[in-house]
Amino acid sequence: MNTIDISHTQEIYTVSRLNRDVRLLLEENFFTLWVEGEISNFAAPHSGHWYFSLKDATAQVRCAMFRPQNSRLNFTPQNGMQVLARARVSLYEGRGEFQLLIEHLEEAGIGQLQKEFELLKKRLLQAGLFDAAHKKPLPAFPKTIGVVTSATGAAIRDILHVLKRRFSAASIIIYPTPVQGELAATQIVNAIQIANQRQEVDVLILARGGGSLEDLWSFNEEKVAYAIYASELPVITGVGHEIDFTIADFVADVRAPTPSAAAELVTPDTNELLLSITQTQKHFSRLLTQRFQQFQQQLDWCAAQLQQRHPHHRIQTLQQQLLFQLQRLQNKITNSMLLRQQSLTNAAAKLDALSPLATLKRGFSIATQKDKNIVHSVKQVKKGEELNLQVMDGNISCTVT
Repeated sequence: MNTIDISHTQEIYTVSRLNRDVRLLLEENFFTLWVEGEISNFAAPHSGHWYFSLKDATAQVRCAMFRPQNSRLNFTPQNGMQVLARARVSLYEGRGEFQLLIEHLEEAGIGQLQKEFELLKKRLLQAGLFDAAHKKPLPAFPKTIGVVTSATGAAIRDILHVLKRRFSAASIIIYPTPVQGELAATQIVNAIQIANQRQEVDVLILARGGGSLEDLWSFNEEKVAYAIYASELPVITGVGHEIDFTIADFVADVRAPTPSAAAELVTPDTNELLLSITQTQKHFSRLLTQRFQQFQQQLDWCAAQLQQRHPHHRIQTLQQQLLFQLQRLQNKITNSMLLRQQSLTNAAAKLDALSPLATLKRGFSIATQKDKNIVHSVKQVKKGEELNLQVMDGNISCTVT
């Protein structure tokens, strides 16, 4: 029995790693491609995903189309149906099965048209017809709206209904033209050119209802693409359903998913405008009220300042200050007089207490000689000398005996 020394061999893969690396290798080296084949073993479980095989006379490949992608189709595949699939190459790692992840599916009968569509799309893209720099803005408030479509189709009825509901002030001019058939593309080009020559509308709606790729093919014509590109009027397309894309959609200034949506995009909503105007009016009313109140406050402040600085107010203030000072001076004089009167009264009381008259009132008398000297001692007088005795209420003449 032979043994292998794995320490000297190449790196060993797990099955999971091998499948993952193979899947990444496939997805990185195969871009999106188109595959044509017959459907077999079709299954649509509750998950919403589709699983089936595509086969030809000698081979088959497993396919998966997940719900987000298959929900955009307008048909359900059947076993035995010949289809054209746009897919990415991948590998289901869990079982190691080579598979295709289907992004788009259509019946094989339109395969040639789809190829022509892709080739024209690529050529016009390289020519710059899809560049955003050439896109013109739609007017915010169109006065006149032009519509290039069939005059008898459902699209024009839907458009008129929406325009009347949203913005009845706008005028509408219809440029009736076939939107299907061999001559439709030429007629569409003529209508676009006529609208540009007359310059009687502000914007053009190019529209038609839904249909198959063949039905919408006039909007994939190169001449229509160049007519839209050359239009001086802004063009909005509303062709088919939301999942339908035409060359005209890529060239147009704005693409809408449906004719009704085109009418929605090209007009403002009258009710929304009225609501916006009302809200704006209320907003400005509040601003004006606030500004008025601010001005009123400033005016009141200025008036108060003016009143305080007015000469009359200053005179009144000075008069009040003068009266106040006069009152203070008068109070000071009165208080000073009261203090002086009290002091005089006290002094008079003291003086009265020391006055000889007070002594006389108590029964004493003052003896004076002729020379007015007050007799203080008996040694001052002689016998027979006349003296004057002053008593409280008069004088008494007397002789010393």
